[in-house]
Amino acid sequence: MESLFLTRVLDALRSGGDEVLFVQDGVETGYGQALDLVRRMYAGLPERGVVAIDAGNRPETVLLQIAAQLRGSTVLLVAASASSPDRLAAVEAAGVTTLVTEQPSDWPAGDARVIALDELIDHDGADPAGLPGSVTVIFPTGGTTGAPKLIRHNGIYDGMAHIFAPDPAGPGRTLLIAPMTHMTGNATVLGAILRRESVVLLRGFDAGAVLDAIAEHRITTLSLTPARLAEVLDHPALMSSDVSSVRQLSLGAAPLPPRRLARALEVFGPVVGQGYGLTEAPMIASISAAELDGRPERLESVGRIVPGMEARIDDGQVLVRGLSMMVGYHGSPPIGDGWLRTGDLGRFDDEGYLYLLDRANDVIITGEHGTKVYSTVVENALARHPLIRSVAVFGVPGDGGEGERVHAVVVASGALSAEEVRAQAREFFGREHFVPSDVDFADALPLTAIGKVDKRALREPFWAGHRRHIA
Repeated sequence: MESLFLTRVLDALRSGGDEVLFVQDGVETGYGQALDLVRRMYAGLPERGVVAIDAGNRPETVLLQIAAQLRGSTVLLVAASASSPDRLAAVEAAGVTTLVTEQPSDWPAGDARVIALDELIDHDGADPAGLPGSVTVIFPTGGTTGAPKLIRHNGIYDGMAHIFAPDPAGPGRTLLIAPMTHMTGNATVLGAILRRESVVLLRGFDAGAVLDAIAEHRITTLSLTPARLAEVLDHPALMSSDVSSVRQLSLGAAPLPPRRLARALEVFGPVVGQGYGLTEAPMIASISAAELDGRPERLESVGRIVPGMEARIDDGQVLVRGLSMMVGYHGSPPIGDGWLRTGDLGRFDDEGYLYLLDRANDVIITGEHGTKVYSTVVENALARHPLIRSVAVFGVPGDGGEGERVHAVVVASGALSAEEVRAQAREFFGREHFVPSDVDFADALPLTAIGKVDKRALREPFWAGHRRHIA
C-alpha cells in the first residue's frame, strides 16, 4: 500500500501547475517548478538509508524532504536551534548515511556522504518508480531543558493527508516564520502544500517584516510563539498595518499571558487560537476565539484535548497518549499505546479545559517550608503590568548556594523600577514567596530558533560552578 501522504503531495504538485507555491525575497516558485526540483533531487539521492537535511527556510528544504521520502529514506531534520555538538551527536545517533547541507564546510569528515544542496539541484530529473508505504521523520527535541533526544514520527504525516484539504473559500496564503526543520514549521509548510496554498517564506523573525508581509501578500494564516506575538503587538507600525486578511492566527510553543491574548483578539479579531503540543505529540489541546468569547478566565487555558488524544494528570504532571504521538525515541522501543509524561505541570477545570502551570523542571522551591512556586504563574501575574512587555522568571541559588530565590528578567516599555515589579507580584499574590528577590532589566529576552524564551541561557550564569541546577 502506497503512502497516502506522498500520494497527496505528488497530486498537489502535479495539479498545481503555474499556481504559486512559494514566495521568497520577491521570487515566486510555482507548483510545477517545485515538482521539477523534487525530481532533480530525487535523481541525485541514493535509495533508502537515513538522509539528514541541514538547511534554512527556502523551497528546496522541504522539497528535498519529499524527494528523500520518495526514495524510501528516513529523514533527519537537523534543528536550526541546535548547537554544533548537538547537531553532530544527532547525525551520529541517527545513523545518517547521506547529509545534505547548505554549508558542507560546517561538517567534519565522517561516515555520512556530505552533499551540497545546490549541487543536488543540478541533476537531471527522474520520476519515482513507485511510492513507499510510509514515511519516517526524525526530529531532535528543542534542547531548551538539556541534551536533545531524537523523536521518530510517521503517523502524523498520513494524518495530515486526511486533515488538510483545499479550502472551499479559495486558496489561502500562509506566512512561514518557524524553521522548516522544526515540527511547527514542517507541519505548516506541508499542510499548505496539501491545501494547494501559497507559502510566503521568511528567513528569520522580524516583527516589522511580519507586518509588512501580512499587508503585502494578504496573508490568511500564520503561527507565532508568545514572545514573537508580543513583539508584533508592541511594534510601532502595528496600528498603521492592514492585518484584516488574517483568517487564522495560531499560537503555540508556550502558554500566552492572558493580557497578550486579549490584546491579540482585539487587534486581529476572532481568528486567534491557541494550541498545545510537544515535538513528541504535536497536537494535544487547542482553544478557539469562539471559546474565549465572554469567558475571560479561559484566557489562561490552552484548551480542550483534541479528538484522537487523551490526557490525564498524575502527581501534577500532564500525561498524554493518542493519534498524534511519536513512534518513539530513536534507539528505544516504540511507545505504542503507552502514556507519555510531558514534563508539564497542569490542571483541568470542570469543563475539561487544560491549564498549564509550569515545566516540571522550572518549578522553584523557595521559602523555609520548601514552597513550590510555578514560574509561569508568576510570569503571567507580572505581565499584567502595563509597562511589562515580556518577562521570564526562574530559580537561582540562594545565599551560600542553599535554597532557591525567585529571579525575574523584565523587558519594559517605559521607566520601571525593580520595586515596582515586586509590588506587582506582592499585590497580585498577597504572599511574599511569589515576589522576585531580584529583578534584572533587558532590552529583549533571548529566544531559541523557534521563538521560545531560552530560560536555559538566562539561568546558566547564575548556576555556574554548581553541580546541578537545583539547590
